[in-house]
Amino acid sequence: MKDLSFYRGKRVLLTGHTGFKGSWLSMVLAKAGAEVYGYALGAPTNPSLFEIARLKKDIHSIEGDVRDLESMKKAFRTAKPDIVLHLAAQPIVRESYKNPVYTYETNVMGTVNLFECVRSSDTVRSVLNVTTDKVYLNREWNWGYRECEELNGFDPYSNSKSCSELVTRSFKDSFFTNEDGTPRIGISTARAGNVIGGGDFAPDRIIPDCVRAALKKQPIIVRNPFSVRPYQHVLEPLFVYLMIAKAQYEDVKYAGSYNVGPNEADCKRTGELVDLFVNFWGEGLVWKNEYDGGPHEANFLKLDCAKLKSVFGWRPQWNIEKAIEKVVEWSKVYASGGDVKKCMEEQIAAYQQ
Repeated sequence: MKDLSFYRGKRVLLTGHTGFKGSWLSMVLAKAGAEVYGYALGAPTNPSLFEIARLKKDIHSIEGDVRDLESMKKAFRTAKPDIVLHLAAQPIVRESYKNPVYTYETNVMGTVNLFECVRSSDTVRSVLNVTTDKVYLNREWNWGYRECEELNGFDPYSNSKSCSELVTRSFKDSFFTNEDGTPRIGISTARAGNVIGGGDFAPDRIIPDCVRAALKKQPIIVRNPFSVRPYQHVLEPLFVYLMIAKAQYEDVKYAGSYNVGPNEADCKRTGELVDLFVNFWGEGLVWKNEYDGGPHEANFLKLDCAKLKSVFGWRPQWNIEKAIEKVVEWSKVYASGGDVKKCMEEQIAAYQQ
């Protein structure tokens, strides 16, 4: 979905708006003319894409914790949203090993609190809960996981997102279904693959690690160059989220669970991804393999996106080469002190064309 005119004038509540994906989505929605209400804690990284892209003036930014039900209820009363997009999460696998309680509180009870707020609302018609490709029980097999596969993530982050899926299903069945079994509002989950893009400053992610090393003119350290992931540019899933939210707003038959990932040819080994980054960056940049004996992470993960393609006729827009090109383009604008907001606007426009 490239035409976002549907969102003009719509009231959208976006949790996690100060994060990497949330910042990009805030800009996309603001450019589309939506009335955007963001609900999140302060920016999770320093530097922060939300801050350096000057997004606070484009939306209504409400500071609050998804673990705080009363605070979230107040935000819902203020926003009176037509559409809710739930992105707020503790999203880092390694951090979930260090702080499992916080991870579960945020990712599970945050989802419970969100749907409790939706239950009290008389304006919401469409809700999308963004989870992850890691919700599936990973059997390390060579084909993509389908939406009907077992949900049982291994590490605390992945498992908490599996739980978030189950919470969504329970609330949907218990509180948002009519006596005849038809849904009262559109509620979906979107299981996205690994997203990359300009402005991701998170720790323990491969592209931010590449950018940090490049800016310091140091070799890139790669922990596991042989792990396979469904890498995609951040704009790919964001436009899918908006497509699903619109479709189920207009007709609840589109509500469900959807995988969002690249074509199989773009499911790359981490080492191949870094090779592309090095080639686009230039300047003599190199990388080296240094496994650090960290906690368990899956080695092989692909998504089967046949459902999304069949239901909506969707196809990925940018392949992995184009995604890396755009990451490097943004990062070099940032490194030179250029206008990153303008760069983002130009990339969004290019994606829509």
